[in-house]
Amino acid sequence: MSDVLILLHTAIALTATVLLILVARIEPLIALLTGSIYLGLATGLGFQGTVEAITNGFGDIMSSIGLLITFGVLLGSLLSATGALRKLTESLLRVFGAERAPYVFSTSMSSVFPAIYTDVLLVLTAPLGRSIAPRIRRDGTAAMGAALILGSELGLVLVIPGAGALAVAGLLNVPLGSMLLFGLVVTVPTALITTFLYKQLLERGLWNRNSDELSPQDAPADEPVEAGAESAKLPSLGVSLLPLLVAIALIAAGGIAKVAGVSSGPLAFFGDPLVALFLGVVGAYFLAWRSLSRQQAGNTLSRGLRECGSILVITGVGGSLGAVISKTGLEDILAGYFSSNALSPLILAWIIAAVLHVCIGSTSVAAITAAGILAPVLGSIDISPLLVALAAGSGALFAVHVNSNFFWMFQRLLNLSTRGTLKTCTVVTMLASVVSLGMVLALSVVL
Repeated sequence: MSDVLILLHTAIALTATVLLILVARIEPLIALLTGSIYLGLATGLGFQGTVEAITNGFGDIMSSIGLLITFGVLLGSLLSATGALRKLTESLLRVFGAERAPYVFSTSMSSVFPAIYTDVLLVLTAPLGRSIAPRIRRDGTAAMGAALILGSELGLVLVIPGAGALAVAGLLNVPLGSMLLFGLVVTVPTALITTFLYKQLLERGLWNRNSDELSPQDAPADEPVEAGAESAKLPSLGVSLLPLLVAIALIAAGGIAKVAGVSSGPLAFFGDPLVALFLGVVGAYFLAWRSLSRQQAGNTLSRGLRECGSILVITGVGGSLGAVISKTGLEDILAGYFSSNALSPLILAWIIAAVLHVCIGSTSVAAITAAGILAPVLGSIDISPLLVALAAGSGALFAVHVNSNFFWMFQRLLNLSTRGTLKTCTVVTMLASVVSLGMVLALSVVL
């Protein structure tokens, strides 16, 4: 099949999926599977090949992040039951105020926690974001949701030890110290400026609470019900947050060990996100058991497991669509087209990564592919590989949408409609991508 037809069928599949969800009001699960089946059959994968791509895509996503999502949701539920999220919310509000919370989250998450996988970081912070949202004067759910997206995505491709940033730096032979320093120079202003611009859009009527949120958010959704003596038995903020802090510290240590080339031993084992989050869940479970009761701790776990179901299914189906797109060979087609283009290297790196991300739905893959396309020609152009790496990461942020499992996981965790998720997840990543490109271009003047 010709490259033009593959591009055409991919565009039809993605457009039809969006229209089915937004216009025809079809359930995202059905729309995503319909788009996946159409694309597989239309591009010549055949009946068996299409089914294999869908099932393998679902399985690959579940094998890589299924347990991480589960443990993250369970940890959030247990922290809520012991009052940790409520107390932390109150502390943050006292220090920064509700209106500044989105700025605090977007900058701190992207600059301090890039070692934590985006999916893990999102499930850990979503309950806290939902708790703070009702305290914000206008469209708090949208503002906090945008902050969580920025915090999760920016660090992934722009700040060491984010997985995408590490891979791009390795491909382009960029020193990790330089990538870390200048990644922060780009990331922190991008987070602040994008948060400000997004809040301006909210003030101009971007958000419609009735259609963009699935249910009213009049009170923090995860606030535990406390009564009488039970409230007195709840642990202090420091103690109740200990399981989460230990898990984050272990994950960060594991990321540092990986950068240092340590791939085995106790640090690598306990620093693995799966092990670290499991230990966090175990610690939070016994803390809830001791503070509340064995039955209440068990009930909290049961509620958390029920919440995981819809998140896991829709996330897996999003992975299925991405797998079918990958099987069509679209990535190679786009790589071949852009490799012969004569645009400015920084603009070209941004465009390649942005187009790849829109088409295949993976931020890391988009950044890595863009870097791989330009790596062979870096020796013949007079531009710093560091700037190309940052431009590729910037472009890879562009427009997280329906073919990304992150999009659907975000929707379920924040309890938004698909329209509301597009207004947050997609709009804010478009803004961040353009703002960060401006930062990279400004940086190119002095480097």
